[in-house]
Amino acid sequence: MIDRYFSDESWARIDKLLPGRKGDSGCTGRDNRLFMEAVLWIARVDAPWRDLPPEFGKWYTAYTRFRRWSKKGVWPRVFAALRENPSCDYVFVDGEIRWRPEPAAIVDDAASEAEQPSARAAA
Repeated sequence: MIDRYFSDESWARIDKLLPGRKGDSGCTGRDNRLFMEAVLWIARVDAPWRDLPPEFGKWYTAYTRFRRWSKKGVWPRVFAALRENPSCDYVFVDGEIRWRPEPAAIVDDAASEAEQPSARAAA
């Protein structure tokens, strides 16, 4: 089973910005929402496209669609809209989609690193 990231409210915020929906010229995407879930899964787990779970569809099809949207400049528009939601866990930086862990997790990681000696200090 696929954990869904998009609530109906957050999906409604970006749905109109995506190519491949009914009424667009050319081919329509089968399921833009599932595709977006796949893209965010890749960003969250930092996995190669070949590791995309089959529940999201064929990895090469998703990868190809991702590249097409990149060339069309879709991602900056989508993440500008998602940024309006302060609870969004993803950002678009330097042409990449990145998962942004919760600020508390970042603080906890920084604190635990400060408590542990670095590998250079031990050498």
